[in-house]
Amino acid sequence: MKILYHHRTASRDGQAVHIDEMIHALREAGHEVHVVAPAAPPPGKDMGGQVWWVRLLRTLVRSKAAYEVLELAYSLVAYRRLMAAARSFKPDVLYERYNLYMLGGLMAKHRLGLPMLLEINAPLADERQRYGGLGLPRMAAWAEGKVWRGADVVLPVTQVLAQKYVMGRGVPAERIVVVHNGINEAHFGAAPSPQQAKKQLGLEGALVLGFTGFVRDWHGVDRVLRWMAGPSAPANARLLVVGDGPARSDLEQLAAQLNLGERVRFTGLIGRELVPAHVAAFDIALQPAVVEYASPLKMFEYLALGKAIVAPRVPNIQELLVDGENALLFDDKAQGALEQALTRLCAEPALRERVAAGAAATVPRMGLTWRGNAQRAVDLARQLLSRGRPSSGVAHGSAGAGK
Repeated sequence: MKILYHHRTASRDGQAVHIDEMIHALREAGHEVHVVAPAAPPPGKDMGGQVWWVRLLRTLVRSKAAYEVLELAYSLVAYRRLMAAARSFKPDVLYERYNLYMLGGLMAKHRLGLPMLLEINAPLADERQRYGGLGLPRMAAWAEGKVWRGADVVLPVTQVLAQKYVMGRGVPAERIVVVHNGINEAHFGAAPSPQQAKKQLGLEGALVLGFTGFVRDWHGVDRVLRWMAGPSAPANARLLVVGDGPARSDLEQLAAQLNLGERVRFTGLIGRELVPAHVAAFDIALQPAVVEYASPLKMFEYLALGKAIVAPRVPNIQELLVDGENALLFDDKAQGALEQALTRLCAEPALRERVAAGAAATVPRMGLTWRGNAQRAVDLARQLLSRGRPSSGVAHGSAGAGK
């Protein structure tokens, strides 16, 4: 199949991981993929940051409304690039990763008569209004609904996102297929053993609690630091924070105030290829908080390497994790619940081993791989091309479906 892959992501973060992995999986399966996207650093470079021209644009354009008008105007640039690509590439299908104010893909779909699959990772109009504010909230809601309703099939990453947000924008249930994020089996299959990983990182003999990703204030890592400074944490407990983010400096200051010293380590940005060797060292993998509609990439990394996961008992997490089977879940509304879960996992090796084994079995059982996600997208595209329709209802499209 010839797939025209369209996105507007110029940062090197979790979004880029998803994009890179999907494109790689599609090509590995033998499909031709032509990518239309802004210029960005190649995979493995500048992980966690934005390219220089995005930073410059955000600095120069202070008005939210003006910036959003520029985002909307970019749709014309994207449309022209998609049309030019289509003339030479002659695609069978358009696959787009949704971004706010991006109408170019929908315009090209209508002009070319291509079936369009739309991957949705977040309700960006709501998210940006909540966390940073929008200059043109009504325009944002209109643009989001227009694209979501215009795609032939939409692929939200969680049931919560599908039911609460996508259907809320008026997308019929029969055009929604949930496809969770996934894992690159080969990439994480090459990780060292926990003992080797700890030795390489100078953590031999430690009980390692680990967190990966872009560290933000609401992630709850500060609660883990305070717990480590208290009497419930074992003396050999160590916290390894793999990644960077706006909350890192505050967390480092808090760790210093709590006199945690070498018991806490922040790696800063590391190459994507180094992540498995760090996660392999974890005894307890941390997901202290989560956005209600997200499908966190870190959770799939934890599952792939068979880690004892601590996570909140919320609907999107429970789409994949079962308390006591492949994770230890806590009530995110109850004071001290996270801390109690950490204390229990540290004190009960048998529990850690049981949930870790359950975690390791989850990826193959549910087919949570990028290869499976790519196959599902191709199967849906073929249904559209043959004038078929995806299965009715808000389907649970785990990555293994359609193999």
